Amino acid sequence: MNTFHATDRRTTTLRCMRGLTLSLAALSLAGCASSDSAGSKVSQASLRSALTLHASFDHGLNADFAKGDPTLRRSTSMAKRTEWVAGLPVSGEVVLAKGEGITGDALRFVRKESPVLHFAAQDNVAWNPTNWSGTVSFWLRLDPEEDLEPGYTDPIQLTPRAWDDAAFFTEFAKDGDPRHFRLGAYADFKVWNPSKRNWDTMPWEEKPLVSVKAPPFGRDRWTHVAFSWENFNTRKTNGVAYLYLNGQPQGEISPREQTFTWDTSKAAVMLGLSYIGLWDELSIFSRRLTDAEVQALSRSPSLLRAK
Repeated sequence: MNTFHATDRRTTTLRCMRGLTLSLAALSLAGCASSDSAGSKVSQASLRSALTLHASFDHGLNADFAKGDPTLRRSTSMAKRTEWVAGLPVSGEVVLAKGEGITGDALRFVRKESPVLHFAAQDNVAWNPTNWSGTVSFWLRLDPEEDLEPGYTDPIQLTPRAWDDAAFFTEFAKDGDPRHFRLGAYADFKVWNPSKRNWDTMPWEEKPLVSVKAPPFGRDRWTHVAFSWENFNTRKTNGVAYLYLNGQPQGEISPREQTFTWDTSKAAVMLGLSYIGLWDELSIFSRRLTDAEVQALSRSPSLLRAK
């Protein structure tokens, strides 16, 4: 592992959506909805009510909407993420790419070795100690085989501790052509690996991962990534996590106990660990979104974009 681990009535709907003002306030309008191919309607008001953090990067670095602190922070390392300052590194490892976003601006990660960018998780992630669900959504633009350097790359990671201890992450495999793309949902280390077995020799089916062998990323297009989870922190073997690419389900982490003990004051939403490429439109929700809602987000990035 890397150093951060160990290491697309439809016409009516579209017309309605185009008539919306692209602001968070517009999401409260109940008269418009998106729909999936089966005709299931997606309420923008419902999405808005579940939103806890949204960062479009179109109007600066900080989140457009946040239940907690909206500041985009940087730290010299994961271990020192509590010792943070606001904004991007002046040395240029990560820059605000003007006009290069889906619409507007985006973050561009230039080099693998860069300060750790993160948002505070407290209140921006609706952690629940007894029954927790949620969804994370964002967009990437890169050619993994050409742009990434060797080693694991985590476009996003959420944890108060480490990659294998009460953590969510998405990652590109450390090598390969194509490089596999994965979702990890690791409970407290003592829950998922009480015997402290070696990760490298553990059977694949026992690892809390979903892997996509030929993911649809490209330098010439944006790819939507979303993952969701439900029944976490129930102390039962019913916790499930789901991965989506461009609105399509890619698999799930099979039911198991998913106890995530978080000190939310220490938890962080970290972006672009060892990543090189464009990064845009982070959204976090307090519940598992339906398949139709994830599809709607993937078809219409402006659905949650701030004014």
